[in-house]
Amino acid sequence: MLALPRYSFGVGDRFAHEAEAQLVAFERLALEGVLVAPVWNKSNREHVLIGSQPASVREAADRAVAALKWPHLWFVDADHIRLDTVERFLESSNFFTIDVADSIGQPASDALVDEFVARHGELSTRLLIAGIEEPLALSPSSLKEIVRTYLLAAKEAGTLYRHISKKRGGATFITEVSMDETAAPQTPPELLVILALLADEQIPLDTIAPKFTGRFNKGVDYVGDVDQFEREFSDDIAVLAHASKQYGLPPSVKLSVHSGSDKFTLYPIIQRTLARTNAGVHLKTAGTTWLEELIGLAESGGDGLALVRDIYSYARGHVDELCGPYATVIDIDCGQLPAVSEVNRWSGSRLAAAIRHVPTHSDYNANMRQLLHVSFKVAAQQGSRYTDLLKSNRAIVAEQVTENIYARHLCPLFLEKR
Repeated sequence: MLALPRYSFGVGDRFAHEAEAQLVAFERLALEGVLVAPVWNKSNREHVLIGSQPASVREAADRAVAALKWPHLWFVDADHIRLDTVERFLESSNFFTIDVADSIGQPASDALVDEFVARHGELSTRLLIAGIEEPLALSPSSLKEIVRTYLLAAKEAGTLYRHISKKRGGATFITEVSMDETAAPQTPPELLVILALLADEQIPLDTIAPKFTGRFNKGVDYVGDVDQFEREFSDDIAVLAHASKQYGLPPSVKLSVHSGSDKFTLYPIIQRTLARTNAGVHLKTAGTTWLEELIGLAESGGDGLALVRDIYSYARGHVDELCGPYATVIDIDCGQLPAVSEVNRWSGSRLAAAIRHVPTHSDYNANMRQLLHVSFKVAAQQGSRYTDLLKSNRAIVAEQVTENIYARHLCPLFLEKR
């Protein structure tokens, strides 16, 4: 039976050139005594924008694992997959993030809702859950409303899970259900109902990605009430432990934090909560490695710096086009974006400092970083000009990639302060 270890961390590699540099970060952490499983992820949308194929992710990971002789578990995630896009991922992936966001809120029939409520009378009682101070109490009407909101999404997840299982001929895989790309966060009582719905679909759930309170914007820190996040994160872990016993979900089922990269404010909270509860976590990054490529190319000077300037120039003139698909997960103040003429006068180190996520640095520009974060298709349009520069500047780019994952992400999340 394939299972995620306690800690796993999703890494994106838009152009399939940084898998080895990424894996070096996990190798360093393992030498510190903490084992985290790398999960290389790439969505269908990213493949379409770049013109790549799912097999390229597997091939890059295979090469990295062989080069470093990585002896531990690792995975390839078909990220945010749906029934209409899953086929091309079946052979190369062993981790499937089932995205049912489009079905959330589509009302289920009264008959289906009543059938579920009758089967789960325990959900309308005062539930005492270890780790949560106050009992969870859902009135019959509020329970029905939650079921009506999420039942069809759970059924869609079940349909896709069974499709993947059948197509893979019984080969085991990791199953994640993603419900984070919605308008409103799910409360712990809602999460409990969702888990019961998924259990009824007989999905052997490895991890679930709820939507948490606050803004999880791409490439920048968390914006929101950190105390409320801590309560939600802790309560959700308690709900998962309860649901595992109550509904027969795998005992190792854990939370997944999507767009979790760069959320530096939350890492101490996540770390101490995991230490206190002995729970696990899967944290998925959101394109942070692609930004490290730009930083490395800027630092390299010459042709690399010229290309980064060109990418920014195009992005600065096409903000609406590039940001449109990501409008709900970025907040850019265009008035704070530097003029192209100004950026063209910057040195490579100055440009790198503007992009690198070190919020205390005087040159850091969160608006510029977010814009470039969603501009990876501009680099794809450069074709071999971009990828050849990645190859010729491999050392400096790899250094940025490894340092970002190891020092700014893995260590704060998984290494206790000494």
